[in-house]
Amino acid sequence: MGENVAIEYRWAENQLDQLPMLAADLVRRQVAVITPAGIPSIFAAKAATSTIPIVFMTGDDPVRVGLVASLSQPGGNLTGIAFLTTELAAKRLELLRELLPKAVRVAILVNPASAAQTEATLREVEPAARTMGLQIQVFNASTSREVGAAFETMERERPDGLFVAPDPFFAARRVQLAHLATRYAVPAIYIGHEFPEAGGLISYGANIADAWRQAGVYTGRILKGTKPADLPVVQASKFELVINAETARILKLTVPPSLLARADEVIE
Repeated sequence: MGENVAIEYRWAENQLDQLPMLAADLVRRQVAVITPAGIPSIFAAKAATSTIPIVFMTGDDPVRVGLVASLSQPGGNLTGIAFLTTELAAKRLELLRELLPKAVRVAILVNPASAAQTEATLREVEPAARTMGLQIQVFNASTSREVGAAFETMERERPDGLFVAPDPFFAARRVQLAHLATRYAVPAIYIGHEFPEAGGLISYGANIADAWRQAGVYTGRILKGTKPADLPVVQASKFELVINAETARILKLTVPPSLLARADEVIE
C-alpha cells in the first residue's frame, strides 16, 4: 500500500520552554493536524495557531483548564481525548493504602517543571491523604539526576510507599523509576501499565494505548474533512489495575487476594 501521510515528531526532552518554538515550527510547516500530549504541549500548540486542528491528549479536565468550552461542543480548533489521570489520584492513593494497610507516610514524586500538573495532582492527593490519615512528603524531580537524588533522600526518610505523579517525563523515565523503587525497597504506584511492565509494582489508570488509538481515529477523521468543533471530547472509559507480582515478591510484599482478584493483569 502507498503512503499518503507524513508524520513530523517533536519532543522537548522535558525542556518545556522549548515547546512554543516547536509548536511554531509545526505551524510554519503548515501541518494538517497537531496532536500534542500533556497540558504544556497543548497550550503551546493552542497559542501557536487558532486555525490548524489540534487533537490533544490530556490527563486533566479539558473544560476546567480552559482548553474547550464543553466536552460535547468543544468549539474552536481543539478536540481530543481526556483520560482522567489527575481525577484518579485519590483512587490510586486508596489502592496503595490497600496494598500497604500499615502505611503512615507516603512520598509524592512530582515534576516541578510541569507546574500545572503538579498543582492539580497535589490538589487531589492532599485532601485524600488527610481523609485516610496519611502523611505525605513531596519530592521534586525534573531530571534523571534529580530522580536519583529523590530516591537517595527517600532511603534516609523511609516513607512507607511512593505515589508517582502523572507526567510525560516520568513515563519516559519509567525504567529508571522502577529500578530505583526496587533498589531502595519503596513500594510505588504509577498511572499506567507501562510502569509495571518495566518492573514497577502497581498501576491504576486509563488504557493509554486505547486513548492514543482514539486520538488516531480523530486525526484520521479530521484529515478527511471533519472539523474539530464537530468532534466531542472523548473521556476514557477503560481503566486498568496492573500488578507486578514478581516485584511484590522482591519487595517481600503480600498482595491482598482482594486486590489480585480485581486486577486486570498480574505480571508474573
